[in-house]
Amino acid sequence: MERLLAGYRRFRTAGWPERRRLFEVLADEGQRPRAMVIACADSRVDPGMIFDAGPGELFIVRNIAALVPPYAPDNAYHGTSAALEFGVRVLEVRDLVVLGHGLCGGVHGLLRGLPDAAQDFVASWMGIAAAVRPLALACDSPVEQQLLGEHEVVKLSLSNLRQFPWIAEREAAGRLTLHGAHFDVRTGLLALLGDDGRFAPAD
Repeated sequence: MERLLAGYRRFRTAGWPERRRLFEVLADEGQRPRAMVIACADSRVDPGMIFDAGPGELFIVRNIAALVPPYAPDNAYHGTSAALEFGVRVLEVRDLVVLGHGLCGGVHGLLRGLPDAAQDFVASWMGIAAAVRPLALACDSPVEQQLLGEHEVVKLSLSNLRQFPWIAEREAAGRLTLHGAHFDVRTGLLALLGDDGRFAPAD
């Protein structure tokens, strides 16, 4: 905790004075992010840093493996779906990005098995992507399996997004654009999913 507090003190000394006016505007006028990012909770993958975005620019939801569950409105707890509802229907973001990443622990667990300590919630959560497993394991090497698994999870999440009626309606009307992306932790390169179903460097 002391490291966090030390970082806060640096923020108050240097970061806050530089951005005080911005935060005051955001406080008075509310947030109006144009884009929403569904990202992994992995501590190495920070959407704000990757897209060089400041406060108020991105509406971000993070979970294990950047997964989007199927549309299932009921009385259960749906954190990711609730964030989607708020970002799309209330904030009316124009772009919605599913951001997968290299060395994803959730995808690794999906392919190789999760540790005993990750069985209460993570195992059932990764079950959302069960259909990805046989596709990825058909690849020749573990490296190829991992990468294909990461790519296919992004595609699965995009497919699940289109099950949400208010997302499908906005996309059809041109009011919302869905994007798939993959960030390579080792190289810092971002790849975008094209209409041909392949990921290509954003550069």
